[in-house]
Amino acid sequence: MTTPRRDFLQQFALGSLSATLIPFTSQAAWAERAGAATSEPSGAQNVDLSWTRRLTGKYKSVYDSPDIGGGLGVLRAGIVSAQYMAAFNVTASALSPVIVLRHDGIVLAMQQEFWDRYKIGEKYKVTHPWTGAPLTRSPALLRAGDGLPAGLENHALDKQLARGVIVLACALAFQDVIDTIAAADALAPDAAAAKARGLMLPGIIMQPSGVFATSVAQDNGCVYVRAT
Repeated sequence: MTTPRRDFLQQFALGSLSATLIPFTSQAAWAERAGAATSEPSGAQNVDLSWTRRLTGKYKSVYDSPDIGGGLGVLRAGIVSAQYMAAFNVTASALSPVIVLRHDGIVLAMQQEFWDRYKIGEKYKVTHPWTGAPLTRSPALLRAGDGLPAGLENHALDKQLARGVIVLACALAFQDVIDTIAAADALAPDAAAAKARGLMLPGIIMQPSGVFATSVAQDNGCVYVRAT
């Protein structure tokens, strides 16, 4: 029997595999971080909002991905964009998708090395988006031969980043990544933070929080999509 999630992906895949490629914690810890994030700022904060100037397409959307969800938040961003191109006979320049990785979804922002070293697949009981089998690889980085229908690997997160898709990460959730590294490698916070940044996929832009990023995207004309 297929799961609803796999049925959903299958419907998307069948409609889009000829698709054009798109260039483009604990509760206490969360409360502490949220409190720090909402406290009165002492001065101007260095928040990178340069990505908002890249929202030039007619069709703008923000894919809110607070869960790992088999990497479907990432895949959906690519698949839906390809469907827009086919349905409206437009080129990639007409599209401005934004992917926001927050809460548990923050681990999708990390390279496979992070997943392997810290056993993220086992920790979060990650499953394959198509087969439902246990998965040790990042589901956002699956390749041809990893069990996806032909063509879906073109929507892997690193490939979307290479095509210019905007991907934003939550700084609050990223602290969990830092904590994981600090505990496993017995590193001081600063050293763990530096290592975490080095293990993030190149091109992802950090934001004060994922909710902030999602809100700013909507302020700039993006349609909200709960992707996972």
